[in-house]
Amino acid sequence: MALAIAHSRGLDGLSAPPVIVEAHLASGLPSFTLVGLPDTEVKEARDRVRAAIINSGFEFPSKRITVNLAPADLPKESGRFDLPIALGILAASGQIPTPALATYEFAGELSLSGELRPIRGALAMALQASDDGKAFILPEASAREAALTGAGQTLAARSLLDVCAHLTEREALPAASAAVDGGQAPIFPDLAEVRGQALAKRALEIAAAGGHSLLMVGPPGSGKSMLAARLPGLLPPLDKQAAKASAAVLSLVGQFRPEAFGVRPYRQPHHTASAVALVGGGNPPRPGEICLAHQGILFLDELPEFDRKVLETLREPLETGRIHIARAARQAEFPAEFQLLGAMNPCPCGYHGHGSRQCRCTPDQIARYRGRLSGPFLDRIDLIVEVPALPADALVGKTDGETSATVRHRVEQAQARQQARQSKPNARLNTREVDHCCQPDAAGGKLLQQATAQLDLSARAWHRILKVARTIADLAGVEQIGSAQVAEAIQYRRFARG
Repeated sequence: MALAIAHSRGLDGLSAPPVIVEAHLASGLPSFTLVGLPDTEVKEARDRVRAAIINSGFEFPSKRITVNLAPADLPKESGRFDLPIALGILAASGQIPTPALATYEFAGELSLSGELRPIRGALAMALQASDDGKAFILPEASAREAALTGAGQTLAARSLLDVCAHLTEREALPAASAAVDGGQAPIFPDLAEVRGQALAKRALEIAAAGGHSLLMVGPPGSGKSMLAARLPGLLPPLDKQAAKASAAVLSLVGQFRPEAFGVRPYRQPHHTASAVALVGGGNPPRPGEICLAHQGILFLDELPEFDRKVLETLREPLETGRIHIARAARQAEFPAEFQLLGAMNPCPCGYHGHGSRQCRCTPDQIARYRGRLSGPFLDRIDLIVEVPALPADALVGKTDGETSATVRHRVEQAQARQQARQSKPNARLNTREVDHCCQPDAAGGKLLQQATAQLDLSARAWHRILKVARTIADLAGVEQIGSAQVAEAIQYRRFARG
């Protein structure tokens, strides 16, 4: 019977369900039919596979060819099925041994010459392929990416001919190597280059230590973007598990680079970004900027210039660390544990409260401008700090502030205390954990009650103040949260009142 079966993987969000590629050859007029809910990219594999088989020196069978991609109810997209389709046809026509396909999984896009091109999502697929005990054969560039999983066997191939030589035991494919160790560490801008702005630097340190969201408010040129660019330099590198999680999401959209493994992603979308671009969507669902910033930083400059509906989509991910995208035909869930960093002007012209320049905005214009950020959205931001314009004398002379390395040392110590106590950053504590880990002493509790009554704070704001106070205590190396830590945490919510 002219039937052969090859194994591959699809992509459904971050999961990679197995796909069985069945190739059947029958008598009749020559034809090539693809079934199993393929999209346009997969249907075009018929022409790529035919040319690749012929140009690799094999015979393309003059038969009635039917290729089924099972399960039939799972949509198939991209060119990753080119390689298993070609191998299935070669095995069904007797040009390579059929039993050799059973112990491998295959994915790769074929060029017309038979060369293999990289594919999206190789790391996500390899993570699940290793659980099935099969070796995974991938294009060379994708195999280096998949090897970062450290699980299972990943083989690198350059062409269809190389894969066939391996399956016929003429020449074995090499095992893929991740080759990321020993690379040069990324160089981030130094915090010492920012003059003045002691309060903003302190807020940046607290945000780094506890994984808190931060909004900086100040006139143009006061240093908001400079401060934001220095946050990655205050954070330690990602551990291996977090690095794999970040790399898997970036791999889905083809933006992962093996040399950047372990480097926190830093995403800065323009304020014209749509809701789909920011949180993800489409058909099939693709991750958006908040997912690509998973385990890293999402910086939104000119925050009020973003569409209000777009910003409102961030509310749930800021709470849960995940985004669930539901469409009529498909649903997908992506991780989105990002650290939100925002910057904005105090008014439309930018000079409200400036020491020397006159603001031209009316109170109504200022209220409308700030009103673009809803109360529920601001309620989910842990730290809001004003970044005032610097006087001329502060720009003269040498910089004398702390370096990023000095601050990073304190941040690492604070994060180590959090991991030892609760195995997660303070910003990710749930309500029960806040009650257990963030209780202030009597003076601190009384101060928080008074502030809540005077500022009319919500229950969410109460818990976020306690989380920030816990981080401040961790930076100071004290176990009990006191009134000093609570008072400092409260002052970072003053601007939320407008």
